[in-house]
Amino acid sequence: MPTNFSPRYTISSDIAKDLMRIEAARQKAVLLPINPTILVSLRETAKLYTTHYSTMIEGNRLDPQQIKEVLEGHFPGRERDEHEVKGYYAALTQLEHYAAQTHAVTEHAIQRLHALVMSDGRTKVKPTPYRDGQNVIKNSATGTIVYMPPEAKDVPMMMNRLLRWIKASSDLPCPMVAAISHYQFATIHPYYDGNGRTARLLTTLILYLGGYDLKGLYSLEEYYAKNLLAYYRAMSIGPSHNYYLGRAESDITSWIKYFIEGMAFAFEKVVSQMMDSQDKGNKDHTALMRTLGPKQRRALELFQSYAVVTSHQVGDLFGFKPRTHTALCKKWVEAGFLEIVDPSNKARKYKLAKPYDTLI
Repeated sequence: MPTNFSPRYTISSDIAKDLMRIEAARQKAVLLPINPTILVSLRETAKLYTTHYSTMIEGNRLDPQQIKEVLEGHFPGRERDEHEVKGYYAALTQLEHYAAQTHAVTEHAIQRLHALVMSDGRTKVKPTPYRDGQNVIKNSATGTIVYMPPEAKDVPMMMNRLLRWIKASSDLPCPMVAAISHYQFATIHPYYDGNGRTARLLTTLILYLGGYDLKGLYSLEEYYAKNLLAYYRAMSIGPSHNYYLGRAESDITSWIKYFIEGMAFAFEKVVSQMMDSQDKGNKDHTALMRTLGPKQRRALELFQSYAVVTSHQVGDLFGFKPRTHTALCKKWVEAGFLEIVDPSNKARKYKLAKPYDTLI
């Protein structure tokens, strides 16, 4: 077994061009004005479609409208599919909290995301320990082994090496780090089930923390699902189905090319959506929006539904503890972003200060 995780790849001209496409789209997304109401709608749609496509890859049969019904209540007769959807959506929500808190990619975070994936939408879950036995991936039609991951005894060490590599890879473009991390997590296959969904969540968390959240409007999963055969081919690297017979030393350039191309596609689609929104005559709040920080822009979502909010609601949005969200609201009042409606310490409420209420 290799003593360190040292992925082999070449940054081809195609990969370099797609990295430039990603950066170009990212810059356009920052500069394009977008109405907050439209932003909230697009973000929720992206989250719904991410849930749909990521669970569809694993065989889930619910379409986007049915998933919406599940998240709003219940879709009878599809309990297994319903549980998968609710679990993935809960994991996505936790991921957004991690990103808002700039939480590092840790073993605990990954294990908690996996626990949520495997839940039925419950948020109180215990981080899932890694598998304690061998698992295999088989062709469902023929029963032949497609991939035999590393032995359970090697998983903790391999996950530790992956996490140390992620932390030490700040010199690499973030999309490259995300691509390689996705591949290696799937290679380790640390769980009996839920590995693909957790790998895709890990990828998204790395991108969000690296500044590639693109307002939460994109879905890489859509690209995977619509190019599923290419997804599996790009992941199937090495001379043998057995991890120990060559996969660890294999060149993963083809996977990185597939991933970066998909990310460029997803980012350019978001820019197109934002431009469509702009063309529909939505009021231009560019100058005012640029005065707001990322958390303030996110907080506008609350005021889409509520005229006044509590600090607890702000904390729930970001996953903050009471002391943190109280301090944040106080800071925003001092900055002129919020105004206190009810000064009571126990039930203090806030509304948007002028001129920010024009954004809603």
